[in-house]
Amino acid sequence: MADLLRLACADIEAPPLFHASGGGQDRRGFEPDVGRAVAHALGRPLEWRFVPWSEMLPSVRSGDADGVLCGQGITAQRLELVDFTRPYAVFNESVLVRAGSGIESPEGLRGLRVGAIAGSTNMTLTETFEAAEPVAFSGTSDDVFGEMLEALRSGDVDAVVDDDVALIPVADDPEFAIAFTAETRNRWGIAVSKDEPQLRGELDGALERMHAGGELAAIWSRWMPSLPYPL
Repeated sequence: MADLLRLACADIEAPPLFHASGGGQDRRGFEPDVGRAVAHALGRPLEWRFVPWSEMLPSVRSGDADGVLCGQGITAQRLELVDFTRPYAVFNESVLVRAGSGIESPEGLRGLRVGAIAGSTNMTLTETFEAAEPVAFSGTSDDVFGEMLEALRSGDVDAVVDDDVALIPVADDPEFAIAFTAETRNRWGIAVSKDEPQLRGELDGALERMHAGGELAAIWSRWMPSLPYPL
């Protein structure tokens, strides 16, 4: 039997990227479908390893997982720790505020508290907003996205920054509004250990075949029809 392909991710509700499975392997969403397609292309059975955000990259460095397929933007900071495959997605970043705030640009955030996940590309963007006060949310939480929304709802923060895809489910919530979107075009890839160049090459090959054959575009369109396929 072929070796398992063990991919790390969080088991939380974050559609259309993924839905919570309750600890099971029957996951639904864009990234689960990408993971299944990659595993099928490699002829390997797939196993999801559920870990908090802060433990994802350490899990591949320690060998507890073969890769991370869970919202990992390819950044210089992360490339110091792990390698990445070619992108399977490209996303921009949006700022979510309470409805009626009147905020429509970075200038409207001056003097306000803006939340984002610590160490994320979202926090990097947040730190560029002049005179705004960045508020870091710990990646050790089981549901950091839910915590950020609750903080925004309660007034503990005035805005939160996340990838545009993550905010699709709340775009129609009457409590919230998308203030603006920054065209950051963050590339997402599968993170792998620097000690596994062969695996990275195999994953790259699988993603290339999925892209060339239209399978990756079909998965994108199935889960995110409102966003143009970026590759």
